[in-house]
Amino acid sequence: MIKKGLKVRVLTGKDKKKEGEIIEIDRTNNRAKVKEINMVKKHIKTTKEKKGGIVTKESFIHMSNLKLIDDKIKNKKVEAKK
Repeated sequence: MIKKGLKVRVLTGKDKKKEGEIIEIDRTNNRAKVKEINMVKKHIKTTKEKKGGIVTKESFIHMSNLKLIDDKIKNKKVEAKK
């Protein structure tokens, strides 16, 4: 199971074969945000409190396009007895 803070590898898309840490999960839509992966530019309008401009930030990736690579989880596999 994929959880926040685990390391994953991207299987498809423009960031294929890149690795990163999960920073946010949207369980209702089966999507996750990975640190420094799937960066998009967002235009923000100027307000009284905030200055506007173009901001780059992470966007969500579907969980089917992610593969868990965390060592802690891999070592928990149980081998079949003969």
